[in-house]
Amino acid sequence: MHLSSRLPQGFEPNALTAALTHLRAQGREVLDLTVSNPTRCGFDHPEAEIRQALSQPAVLAYDPDPQGARAAREAIAFHHGHGLRAEDLLLTASTSEGYGLLFKLLGDPGDEVLVPSPSYPLFEWLARLEGLKARPVPSYFHDRWHLDLGALEAAMSTRTRAVVVVNPNNPTGHFLTKTEWTALTAFCARHQLSLLVDEVFADYVLEPGENRLATALLDPEPPCPVFLLSGLSKVAALPQLKLGWIATRGPGAATGLEALAFLADQYLSVSAPVQAAAPRLLQLAHAIRPQVQERLRANLATLDAALAGQPHLSRLPVEGGWSVLLRRPAVDADEACALRVLEEASVLVHPGSFFDLPGDGHLILSLLTGESGFREGLHRIFPWL
Repeated sequence: MHLSSRLPQGFEPNALTAALTHLRAQGREVLDLTVSNPTRCGFDHPEAEIRQALSQPAVLAYDPDPQGARAAREAIAFHHGHGLRAEDLLLTASTSEGYGLLFKLLGDPGDEVLVPSPSYPLFEWLARLEGLKARPVPSYFHDRWHLDLGALEAAMSTRTRAVVVVNPNNPTGHFLTKTEWTALTAFCARHQLSLLVDEVFADYVLEPGENRLATALLDPEPPCPVFLLSGLSKVAALPQLKLGWIATRGPGAATGLEALAFLADQYLSVSAPVQAAAPRLLQLAHAIRPQVQERLRANLATLDAALAGQPHLSRLPVEGGWSVLLRRPAVDADEACALRVLEEASVLVHPGSFFDLPGDGHLILSLLTGESGFREGLHRIFPWL
């Protein structure tokens, strides 16, 4: 069988995943400090209300709209505020699908998108599956992570079509500053690029930095096309109810949305039940998010207390999101360290190299982990760092 060149040459797991599978096959219990699934973290989801939202009569009707059900879009616009309208939104089955539609919209095969790194590794494959190339552009760290406009300028080519940023970033947790936003949108306008802004973690603020851009929607008239992405997975901590969305702003927004609707009309992938339930689910999110926020803050405090007795270890600032970067002596590669921690301490952590962190000396921990498990995980891993 001939497989597309857009796919990887092989599907073998990386060394960390292979080791994890082997340990679990042996019956070893592994404490997972990388968990990102909120439905497995012990939060109190209002089950009765969620079931009721998904069982209303409207879920039995099918009245497809390429942009998505208007009632759902109105609820999402109300959630975001800042003048967003239902007319500015298009619904998708997930944020990942939203990226796929945007890459189809903005590029031809062989075109490029710039992605400031460190960042989530999924972008490489989402772009590649659409025939595009995601070109990582290093950010730099000085007290906090900073967008490097000079590096973006140097990475530009005649095939560059867009810039992708995550606000706050995953996994570094830093927000864009308002100063960076002004410079970034000016850069995109100057080079006729679109700007994709992933704000799935924007509701989870931990250590807000000075001059923080809380959301791209604070800019009502950006000088370049802006496409903001989010979804229920993080907003309501409900990843199993597949609903994402794209909000449009800036020059050509109406044209871009019309083209996106054409693309979405070829799939109509968003289920009727989740669209019908969306207004109620977004209301219920107000009871779920505070639990997540409390967990994130509690684990961050636990980490700080534990680090007080470990002078060779530290952490980076966390302005928002669900992860924290643990800094360690770079005596070996991050992946080798993560493997050692897994095999010796039976704890799973992510190496910084998974997210293109420069050099070695970083491990990534999930602050979403249950509090007792997080505390136990730290106790187990510190002797091996």
